[in-house]
Amino acid sequence: MQSIKNVLDKFNPTTDKYVSREFQTFGLHLTESLNDYKHKGLYMRLAKTVNRSILEKALSFVIDSKADNKGALFMWKLKELRKGESK
Repeated sequence: MQSIKNVLDKFNPTTDKYVSREFQTFGLHLTESLNDYKHKGLYMRLAKTVNRSILEKALSFVIDSKADNKGALFMWKLKELRKGESK
């Protein structure tokens, strides 16, 4: 996980014109980690609305697996973690 200082050091407003917030950077990190560029907007919205610790737990679960469809496995694990959180 990158610190906020590292993210801000790498942020260049002339080249990253569509990324202006930290949650957008984390959404792009999710997109790249899951290799699911088709659903980039979904991951940005999740990064904005869902607790970061839950997203990181789901991401580490998926990264450790050898699944072919990492996006689907991420969404399943996210659903399970959110269900456990509400209880």
